[in-house]
Amino acid sequence: DHASSSEIKEAFDLFDTEKRGYIDYHELKVAMRALGFDVKKPELVKIIQEYDRNESERIEYADFLEIMTQKYLERDPEEEILKAFQLFDDDGTNKISLKNLRRVARELGENLTDDELQAMIDEFDTDEDGTRRVV
Repeated sequence: DHASSSEIKEAFDLFDTEKRGYIDYHELKVAMRALGFDVKKPELVKIIQEYDRNESERIEYADFLEIMTQKYLERDPEEEILKAFQLFDDDGTNKISLKNLRRVARELGENLTDDELQAMIDEFDTDEDGTRRVV
C-alpha cells in the first residue's frame, strides 16, 4: 500500500514554504527522504534530468507527485517488511525479543508494560520460543 496523494502533498508543502509550487533539488532529496526514500546522488540526477525539462533547477508539484507515485509503485513489499523488522532486531538475532520491543516502544514514547509487550510477541510466536522470527 502506498502513501496517499495528501501525504505526498504534505511532504511537498513542508519544503515549499513560500507556496511557490516548486521545490529545488536539495529540497527534493530531503522531501523524498521524509517519505521513506533515501535517494543517492546518481538517481537524483537522473530524476532531475527527466523532470526538469526547462532546466529551471526546480521540481513542480505535479512532477513531484508523479515521481513519488512511481517510487511507491516500485517498492518491494517483502523488502519493506525486512527493513522494518531490522529496525526492531538491533542485536542481529533475526528475532524480535521482549528487549527489542521494549526499546522500540520506549523510542516511540509508548508506555507499555512488559506483559503487554510479551502479549504482542506471544500472538505471533509460532515456535513458542518467546520471540518473533523474521519470515
